[in-house]
Amino acid sequence: MKRTWKPAVAGILCIISGAVGFTAFFVLVLALVIIGRPLNFIPGIPAMVSVLTTNVLLFLAIIAIVTGTLSMVGGIYAAQRKKWGLVLAGAIAAVLAAIPFFGPLPVGIIAIILVALSKDEFA
Repeated sequence: MKRTWKPAVAGILCIISGAVGFTAFFVLVLALVIIGRPLNFIPGIPAMVSVLTTNVLLFLAIIAIVTGTLSMVGGIYAAQRKKWGLVLAGAIAAVLAAIPFFGPLPVGIIAIILVALSKDEFA
């Protein structure tokens, strides 16, 4: 088994993507606090719009934190060259981590490719 640079780079890319997911989570929670509740008090805006806005922001925040966490964990395991399945799941989550703001991240796609090419290096 030859050790290459691919798992380490995939781990770094997953960690970067996870950080983007955490940032998206905090921005969405901030938007939820600032925007979500005051809509109830603006005349002319139905209560359904306020509830829908709050639910969409909450859903996107949950997606961001789950994918960001999975991406971070996968990045850590990639750097250690352990648990290939978890690393692959983390790389897939790295693609989805910033969907609430940027759409799929190309960094995650590169991480998936590097993890797939270096499968033999994992214990």
